[in-house]
Amino acid sequence: MAPKRQEAPFPSKDEVLAFIREQDGTVGKREIARAFQLKGQQRIALKALLKELAAEGHIARDRKRRVAAPGHLPSVTVIEVIGHDPDGELLGRPAGWTRDAPPPTIYIAPFPGGHPTLAEGERVLARLKAAGEGAYEAQPMRVVGAAPRRVLGIYRPKIAEGRLVPTDKRAKREFLLRPEDAAGAKNGDLVLAEVLRGRGRLGLPPVRVVERLSGPGSLSLISLFEHGIPTEFPPQALKQAEAAGPTPLGKRKDLRKVPLVTIDGEDARDFDDAVWAAPAPGKGGGWQVLVAIADVAHYVTAGSPLDRSARERGNSVYFPDRVVPMLPEALSNGWCSLRPKEERGCLAVEMSLDAEGRIKKHKFFRGLMRSAARLTYGQVQAAIDGRPDETTAPLLEEVIKPLYGAYAALLRARERRGTLDLDLPERRVVIDPKGRVAAIEARERLDSHRLIEEFMIAANVAAAETLESRQRPCLYRVHDGPDPVKVEALRQFLETLDLRLARGQVLRPKLFTRLLEQVRGSAQEPLVNQMVLRCQSQAAYSPRNLGHFGLALTRYAHFTSPIRRYADLLVHRSLISALGLGKDGLPAEQAEALAETGEHISNTERRAAAAERDAVDRFTAAYLAERVGETMTGRIGSVTRFGLFITLDESGGDGLVPISALPDDYYEHDEARHCLLGRRWGRVYNLGDRVTLRLVEASPITGGLILHIVEDSEQIALKSAGKKPTIRKGTAKKRPKKNTKLNTKSARRRI
Repeated sequence: MAPKRQEAPFPSKDEVLAFIREQDGTVGKREIARAFQLKGQQRIALKALLKELAAEGHIARDRKRRVAAPGHLPSVTVIEVIGHDPDGELLGRPAGWTRDAPPPTIYIAPFPGGHPTLAEGERVLARLKAAGEGAYEAQPMRVVGAAPRRVLGIYRPKIAEGRLVPTDKRAKREFLLRPEDAAGAKNGDLVLAEVLRGRGRLGLPPVRVVERLSGPGSLSLISLFEHGIPTEFPPQALKQAEAAGPTPLGKRKDLRKVPLVTIDGEDARDFDDAVWAAPAPGKGGGWQVLVAIADVAHYVTAGSPLDRSARERGNSVYFPDRVVPMLPEALSNGWCSLRPKEERGCLAVEMSLDAEGRIKKHKFFRGLMRSAARLTYGQVQAAIDGRPDETTAPLLEEVIKPLYGAYAALLRARERRGTLDLDLPERRVVIDPKGRVAAIEARERLDSHRLIEEFMIAANVAAAETLESRQRPCLYRVHDGPDPVKVEALRQFLETLDLRLARGQVLRPKLFTRLLEQVRGSAQEPLVNQMVLRCQSQAAYSPRNLGHFGLALTRYAHFTSPIRRYADLLVHRSLISALGLGKDGLPAEQAEALAETGEHISNTERRAAAAERDAVDRFTAAYLAERVGETMTGRIGSVTRFGLFITLDESGGDGLVPISALPDDYYEHDEARHCLLGRRWGRVYNLGDRVTLRLVEASPITGGLILHIVEDSEQIALKSAGKKPTIRKGTAKKRPKKNTKLNTKSARRRI
């Protein structure tokens, strides 16, 4: 009898990764199994290992479930022509590139057989060959998309041939716009143009105007266009939304007599969460809490036109003057909005809290509710402070006060966990009826805001716990711990401020919060808040639970905003499947694709944040454009080798002081200490320093502000006498020692 053949040793994670990275293109599970001689149960273990590697971001899958290292391109793919490099070589990028990392460089060879020169924006199917250092050479096979690329820009006419100056700050060149292609545009007009074939004078690509844009609303349009945010819904999705109607009671729990209320901002139009609380029976001092969320899954079924459109968008995008919703208005402001006194379907969670805010038990169910009132944060805060109005007065004792009682318990639980509480002021752009900026204000942070936040966090935790306990797919909201390298850089920087962040202990949010409490109310507070933010990881969506560092939670999922976040809709569907609440739950194909979907909607969230930030910058620049030449004050928010980025006190706008505009000297950039040092006169510009400035330029089109430092009369007199100006209090008199270098970049991150 022949001896039984032994199984080959199962490869380690590193061995599988090394094999995948060695391949020229993608590789399938069967090929990996064959390479390591895996059989039977080992192949099942390999499938699990590949799924884990994909969830961790070590590999990427294509539509055929084949895998490759992230950023690796298949041997044959569709690429989009994006222009020429300085040497005249045609460049491309992978079509539909949505990853955070920059796309690899692709050099496009001439088309075989004398095909006409490819124009920017064209898409071609090409065979790729690695060219070293992450670059590729592409041999075009055929044109698959001849739709012209579009460019948003400012028309600048010249005597013979005009120019189109792109609004995108990243654009490195202009376009040729002949008068006959300008569609009547005048000097300075904002226009949308399409790129034409061929090359014009000086090698500039020619364009033709397809639409002229004007008015204050065009500032939001620039951000929408530059970030590629969809603004039109497919006809099938609109048809499906328009066909929606009331939700029947059926097997739902009848909540119409429960006085649930919505609490939102004054300008909110979609109301997707309602809350209610009451003291728990007995003498324990606990609370009964009900959080009801719009039942979007009832209307947006998996795989439908509405679902495909919502996934593509990923989330709603909010600008000062408009909203680009994830769902059509018939749903987002209609059947899925919990309007007062109107019956609406909901997916609700009932939670029992003890006196210290711990969730003792929770239960999810589908219901039919009728909101008792649509309240604003200001109304609720005024009511609890003793100033109720006609709407809140009848609700004060039975609705509002119990909400605040439950909130106080949840707040105790939060404080006990020790969350990361950053104080980062936000700007609110106030738009007048004509669409112009009337004011820029700091957003108020009231207890009523925190109340809703704590109720939503509790519901999100309950959703994650329910899915985890039932071993059902869950798209977690994850926030990993901070990068140790960045924490070390923060620690070294804090030492220059005589602040300590102890080494050798497990990093927890409360360590950072304790540090922030030390500087609360001091001149160092904004600086330390900003530096702590910079060392944090970015929150994302993933089916792999990493916990939520900022909230100090072991499990967390977004459940409370399915009107505006696709992640929440997926969590709703998974709860429906897990609890047997209907046939419109999470199908197997969507459950299997959670890692890919999580990566996609994490990207759309970051895209939306960037577009919103750019729009606010543009509206801020429009607001300040009439104040060019005025003197203002601000704080240094970032120090780079090419200048200082300043956050203005009054408007919160961010502007640049170019290094060439600093008071006469030669400046050295110390990255580790975040400062610019004047070699001759000894001036030091540190991160966080307060400065007086003059506004030199404000461009609403790009959102850019150019500022110059204003020297006081004493400094100017000393310089004229050939003496060194006095170094300002709080800055180093000696040249800082070189330290570990770390490039940091200001970024607002959402949890």
